[in-house]
Amino acid sequence: MQDELVDELDRWADEGRTLDVWWRDDDAIGPSSALGQLTQAAVRRAIPLALAVIPDAMLPKLPEALDDPQLTVLQHGFAHRNHAAEGARAVECGGVLALDALLNQLAAGRQRLQACFGARFVPVLVPPWNRIEPSVIAPLPGLGFRGVSVFGPRAAPEAALGLAEINAHLDLLTWKGGARFAGREKLLRLAAERIADRRLGRTDKDEPFGLLTHHLDHDAETWEFLSELLDMLAAHGAVRFRSAAALFAAPAAGAASR
Repeated sequence: MQDELVDELDRWADEGRTLDVWWRDDDAIGPSSALGQLTQAAVRRAIPLALAVIPDAMLPKLPEALDDPQLTVLQHGFAHRNHAAEGARAVECGGVLALDALLNQLAAGRQRLQACFGARFVPVLVPPWNRIEPSVIAPLPGLGFRGVSVFGPRAAPEAALGLAEINAHLDLLTWKGGARFAGREKLLRLAAERIADRRLGRTDKDEPFGLLTHHLDHDAETWEFLSELLDMLAAHGAVRFRSAAALFAAPAAGAASR
């Protein structure tokens, strides 16, 4: 299966094309041994890493733990709290909470992360459970957000006017029945297939390919595979790792404080 992924990357190289790759990790709250292992994996390889931080749950020592130029911060909802109606799929950015109340929470979360992280904070909303309702998307540029990131191929480069969408596409974990490693062979096959979809125009060829990790839920196999995958991608000439700051560089249209 490793050969299948390398063969696909070789096709990109043969066609003179470059695959932009970015790395997002969700659910950051505070310093931990898992967070240290994650950030060292990025820093040691000089690979940019975007950490989606939960503003309302963030511990005071987290900014110090993320003080490295390879690391940027995104906003992971507000409190990672489920607002879904009974029986519906979990969602924080939507559901039964009044829209104004939700937008006020998101704005407060953005302000807290901006104050704590300064230039290391990129105002991009990563909705918990990778779900966000259309009524929540539309006002985000006016709250100062310049992007949104969920999971799966995007339908268009912008989720709303002035709001870029760049998603994650390969989750190292599977979630049904509890978080666990998705499996080496399966992940290598999925990576090859989803990268081929870009090359062949089945999905947006210009969307960077996103790796998704959840450091608090990794077991030894997940960590081992993450190291293998990062090394494999970094060694290939067709791959270029990009930072969230570079990918979401354009300012949000109509930004204003709420």
